[in-house]
Amino acid sequence: MLDILLVDDEPAIRQTLTTVLRAQGHRLETACDGAEAMARLDSRAFELVVSDVRLPKVDGFTILRRIVQDSPGTEVLLMTAYGTIQDAVVAMRERAADYVTKPFQVEELVSIVERIDERRQLKEELRRAREELANIRSLDSLTGRSPAITRVREQVHAVADSDASVLLTGESGTGKELVARTLHELSPRRDKPFIAVNCGAVPTTLIEAELFGHEKGAFTGAVRRREGRFAAANGGTLFLDEIGEMAPEAQVKLLRVLQEGTYEAVGSDHTQTADVRLISATNRDLKELCIGGSFRRDLFYRIRVFEIQLAPLRERLTDLPMLTEQFLRDYAPPGVHPAGLTAAAWGALSHYAFPGNIRELKHSIQHATILARGAEIDIAHLPPEISGAGRLTHDQMGPSLRETLMRHEREYLTRALEVANGERQMAARVLGISRKTLWKKLKEYGITHAAQPDDLDLV
Repeated sequence: MLDILLVDDEPAIRQTLTTVLRAQGHRLETACDGAEAMARLDSRAFELVVSDVRLPKVDGFTILRRIVQDSPGTEVLLMTAYGTIQDAVVAMRERAADYVTKPFQVEELVSIVERIDERRQLKEELRRAREELANIRSLDSLTGRSPAITRVREQVHAVADSDASVLLTGESGTGKELVARTLHELSPRRDKPFIAVNCGAVPTTLIEAELFGHEKGAFTGAVRRREGRFAAANGGTLFLDEIGEMAPEAQVKLLRVLQEGTYEAVGSDHTQTADVRLISATNRDLKELCIGGSFRRDLFYRIRVFEIQLAPLRERLTDLPMLTEQFLRDYAPPGVHPAGLTAAAWGALSHYAFPGNIRELKHSIQHATILARGAEIDIAHLPPEISGAGRLTHDQMGPSLRETLMRHEREYLTRALEVANGERQMAARVLGISRKTLWKKLKEYGITHAAQPDDLDLV
């Protein structure tokens, strides 16, 4: 329903349209001339203005131009007893939503208002869908349905909106930078920079300059002034990977930034402020490093306001089919359908331990895709360490990749319906698909007990 301002100098028209439109559920205010309409527009916003063109004091076209300039989200419906082609052309050129000529049937105007209302509702639904899709896409980058990755997604969603420092822990290759980027993309800082620094890749003598910047001549090789990563990330997110490798001197400075929000560049006495959200990551046990004295305990607690642990791939093998499918799509040439896997190749993947975790799986699929050259990926296309794990009989290999994916998809559909208490529309929203797609999937997998097509509006 719409918040409507009705502007007309004829009391009978104002009364009639007010009664009819309120009966339709709309909320109305009225004005008897253009000046009063302008005053009301100054005091509050309306979703729709229904205005006569010929008005005392200020005409309807002036009102329209004012709305287009100051309140572009407000629709305008113009009506006049002096309808001409020229007026209609002007109304449309000035971006009126519609135009009706007096005398008109009340039903005609109501119908136009209903169309405007439906159009606005559709725009709002599309806006919400884009926001939801952005979140879904960001969270879907954390591919999988295992309890381990589901827990990570829930934690990411819970902490993304805050400015709390987050520590990501887990073995190398488990996707810590991907989680950090997801946290940034879902945060209010998403439109600001995401800056990543690998503390283990920067020499100990240069880590302070890398983070905080340096002045010209501050040390040998500093031939010009350089801004640090804190300055580059201002307003956004700074991701410090392998923070356990940070030198003690840099730890002291980092602690000060987190406590006071200020720092100085190397060789400078000018204090700068830091407005960043800090996300850190490590594959080491920082508690043990604190005990050993190589990592500051007070810094540990500062960077670990919220901790997210990422499980190794061997503990989330149920996600292997989805991860494999994702990487097959990622490395398929543009416009080319992703390559499939033979049973032997899938057997090798499913029996390999992946000590390098998701990173190793990703590079293995890239390796195989290059060698296969668009053909189906066989065991010979996989890296030797993986293909050796697949020298098994057909019975030992288990189900194919497609069969495994279908089984997981059926289980996921059933679970979504259970969460939605059997309501298909809610289940479709949970799954991020249309009701029509849901209905097709239910038929495909024979989930007939929850599928009732008579209440599904399939368009």
